[in-house]
Amino acid sequence: MAEDIKQIWSEIVREAAIESLRDPEIKIFLEQHILRFDDFGSSLAMLLSVKLGSKHFPPPVLQGLFDQFYRQCPEQVEYAVYDLEATRQRDPAAVHYFEIMLFLKGYQALQAYRLAHWLWMQGRKTMAYFIQNRMSEVFAVDIHPAAVIGKGIFLDHATSLVIGETAVVDDNVSLLHEVTLGGTGKESGDRHPKVHKSVMIGAGAKILGNVVIGEGSKVGAGSVVLDDVPPHYTVVGVPAQIVGKTEVQDPAFDMNQRVDPAKP
Repeated sequence: MAEDIKQIWSEIVREAAIESLRDPEIKIFLEQHILRFDDFGSSLAMLLSVKLGSKHFPPPVLQGLFDQFYRQCPEQVEYAVYDLEATRQRDPAAVHYFEIMLFLKGYQALQAYRLAHWLWMQGRKTMAYFIQNRMSEVFAVDIHPAAVIGKGIFLDHATSLVIGETAVVDDNVSLLHEVTLGGTGKESGDRHPKVHKSVMIGAGAKILGNVVIGEGSKVGAGSVVLDDVPPHYTVVGVPAQIVGKTEVQDPAFDMNQRVDPAKP
């Protein structure tokens, strides 16, 4: 994976260099955020610190925190690259790596969550809550620092995305805007959804309670899910009902928003 990171970083630098020549007005911005750095992690740390910083918490302090995070947890740089690649593969509007990194707030919010989760697991809960709060204010994405999220995640648009404290999202999941992985509002303890790998959750879907969304399943846009979803099935409606098996093995990669389930 280390070689993949270097290759993708080289491609990001190449893309940014080409764009800086094509459009001189953006050159300084690209130099500040990409071209002056030697590696992907350092560039991402600076970008996120500027995005999340405020007059109460200056960006250089946050940058030091991100640098420490990536230094102590190099696998998190790998996760950031997996997320970058997932976005490029699944979003037809995402043509260049550097544009995803610099401008797609779903990707940026996910990387901010990863820092908050690391802080949470270290017992630095106040600092984790600060990152969560800034993430919500800046990106309109609210992910609790205690939630557990895998790699290769695609947050499409991401506005109004909510993921609760005890939620678990496995690898290679795609979630669109206004998705909620929430509680029922009356329970405590383990109360949020468990989303298995390769699931696609459509825009505006609400999944409530400690329910299991089986591997390779698909949740239609606007659905309200209150019960477990079996692996490789499609659910739609309010409340959501099974309408058949999924058309493909991995809906998260296919990103087909139509509900045309395969025959059982």
